[in-house]
Amino acid sequence: MHYRNSRFGSFANWTARASGHPAAFMTACSVIVVWAVTGPVFAWSDTWQLVINTGTTIVTFLMVFLIQNTQNRDSHAVQLKLDELIRAVEGAHNALLDIEELNDEELSHLRKRYAVLAARAREEIKQGRRDTDNRELEEDQP
Repeated sequence: MHYRNSRFGSFANWTARASGHPAAFMTACSVIVVWAVTGPVFAWSDTWQLVINTGTTIVTFLMVFLIQNTQNRDSHAVQLKLDELIRAVEGAHNALLDIEELNDEELSHLRKRYAVLAARAREEIKQGRRDTDNRELEEDQP
């Protein structure tokens, strides 16, 4: 079954769109106002406070999972788009296609190598040269 057709996928998509809508914010604000206005009616009781605390905790708990699901899907889609660009661009390093699978040490090593390239490019710009060459990553760089 494709994610797009799953009930949870459809629900997560709908919830993500709905919760980001200005009407959802206004609804949440209205609930808080109604709760605050009813404070004197319930003599600011522990039960009155428990209602808002429980309600917001439940909503927050459930929203964390729905939002994480949506972010994961979006992140995967963006990663695939970037992979396609790397694959399609002549001279791009195909070894970077699965870079998200590298461990922190490997990522740090690559980050340092790209930082050296960026510093060189900025220096070339200062000297009036172009920085759009396809310079290779050099293994001997820190």
